[in-house]
Amino acid sequence: MSAPTTPDPPAVPPTRAMPPAYLDLAERVNNWGRWGADDEIGTLNLITDAVVRTAAAAVRTGRRVPLALPLRQDGVQSGTIPGRVNPLHTMVQINQRLFGPDTVATSDDTVTMGLQAATHWDALPHASHSGLLYNGRPADTITAHEGARFSSIATAAHIVSRGVLLDVAAAKALSQLPADHAVTPEDLDGAEEFGGVAVGAGDIVLVRTGQIQVYLAGDRNAYAYPSPGLSVRTPEWFHARDVAAVANDTLTFEIFPPEIENLWLPVHALDLVEMGMPQGQNWNLEELSTACGETGRYAFLLSATPEPFAGATGSPVAPVAVL
Repeated sequence: MSAPTTPDPPAVPPTRAMPPAYLDLAERVNNWGRWGADDEIGTLNLITDAVVRTAAAAVRTGRRVPLALPLRQDGVQSGTIPGRVNPLHTMVQINQRLFGPDTVATSDDTVTMGLQAATHWDALPHASHSGLLYNGRPADTITAHEGARFSSIATAAHIVSRGVLLDVAAAKALSQLPADHAVTPEDLDGAEEFGGVAVGAGDIVLVRTGQIQVYLAGDRNAYAYPSPGLSVRTPEWFHARDVAAVANDTLTFEIFPPEIENLWLPVHALDLVEMGMPQGQNWNLEELSTACGETGRYAFLLSATPEPFAGATGSPVAPVAVL
């Protein structure tokens, strides 16, 4: 993926108003300048042609598993996050013959929705801290008129790679993790061993907690809160393995409420701001868990390119795993 030329990031970042423990982690996973001062796509640079060829070789049967939730008005959003609305679908023409009474009739629709309403990717500028975005760019480069000037979801022009399911719940012989469970690096190690797979450079990791079952059973409030999710220790695990992107089956991605009191969304900041690693939420990994268990294979070709909304800080996606 190529990125347009952009100004250099600040030579000396401003002081970051975050706890020392967070700053220590941030320093260890920081990728600013790793792919140049103009870089906008962060860890997606790790998805090389060679990685994609390896991913294609993971296809054995051609079995396809969809991972997206339906886009519907009674979807996962409950109104807790202002403006993040479920899709409102409207027909704007129904069987209209636009070119005469004997011509073909057509129907058209429109939709109003939050771009992160259901199954989605967070783009890198979705989170900022201390006034900064990924690669040291100022957070005020996001404006009401233009949206995100840098690293918008449109820069993630093709996300196709080897996907790896780390089925943390199944590795613990559970249908779903307890609501207060923070997924640790040790959990990820255990899921690797359970699946007989090793996460490598350029992989897209899908972490299954089983939490999506709560939403599928009809309780979107309980799905959202409290919720298991990734702990603040996991970004370093992904950084060490050069993972390209991570998604899971929860609303908030990370453990919620947070494991560190009054430190809200620290994993978002570490992944998106420091590492430049896209993260996905509300992915339905239940059928994939079954398929991987039946075949004994936890690696597959994953197609998960977001809709290229210019200036957007996230986008819906309809991922498909091909086994």
